[in-house]
Amino acid sequence: MDKIGLSACLLGVGCKYNGKHNLNIDLIKTLKGKELVLICPEVMGGLSTPRIPSEIQSDGRIINQDFEDVTYFFNLGKDLSLEKLNNNQVKKVILKDGSPSCGYKTIYDGSFTNTKIKGQGVTTKHLLSNQIEVIEID
Repeated sequence: MDKIGLSACLLGVGCKYNGKHNLNIDLIKTLKGKELVLICPEVMGGLSTPRIPSEIQSDGRIINQDFEDVTYFFNLGKDLSLEKLNNNQVKKVILKDGSPSCGYKTIYDGSFTNTKIKGQGVTTKHLLSNQIEVIEID
């Protein structure tokens, strides 16, 4: 049976920056019976839940809304996510679009004005460059 990686928030784990989740009942129904490997790169990288919102800046750094550089935690999270997926022989992953880690079509523009732009989060880029397929959901 193929294993599928999944952003933990999509399964209802309260690991979003605001302590909430992105529970997706339709997705859960679709994945019923499949072996899932949950990841939350931001938590895996050492960030708390809840946490101050963060966005990728034009220079590639990730800054939180208090102007603290949190790039280290995001980079650690992307590395640990890849390691967990590889250790579990996962080749496909479903991620939550929009976040600075898991965004696969869009990310926020770095201005903290709720403006999305085309782009990918740091974990998405890292997984794709290491032959992990990102499965898109709507």
